[in-house]
Amino acid sequence: EEQTQCVVEALFFDLLSEEESSYQSLETDSGGPLLLAEEPPMAFDPVVIASRLRQMGDQCNMDFESVSSEALADVLKGKMERFGTAVDSLSRSWSHQHPELVYEKAFLCVSVKLLMHLAKKIPAMVHPSQLVSVINGNPQVRSYIEACGGW
Repeated sequence: EEQTQCVVEALFFDLLSEEESSYQSLETDSGGPLLLAEEPPMAFDPVVIASRLRQMGDQCNMDFESVSSEALADVLKGKMERFGTAVDSLSRSWSHQHPELVYEKAFLCVSVKLLMHLAKKIPAMVHPSQLVSVINGNPQVRSYIEACGGW
């Protein structure tokens, strides 16, 4: 849960940053000490993970304005309490259309893509806690992350 909070905050920092290139520099230089070749990499770097999540979101080619979903329509109108329901529904649909993509990865892709869309459309309505609660509140996604050893 704490790792998810850190990752989502790094993602929000990137999404709400005015400079597109600032995130790329954060990704390559996380501010930590340089590691020698024989040293193991840091196990958890939220900036790098957030970058990967953003890349996953970029791979989602869903056009939210043309999708027929009551929950999504509510979210697009600013009813963020329906965010989790919309993401779950869209993720199931997208993973059925792309059988090579497991539901949990589809969920992460769709949630990040929808968040990016909303951050541009209605930025005042988007908060990190919404994505954190959606990820942590989905037992299937949470178990998937834990089974991978965390973020």
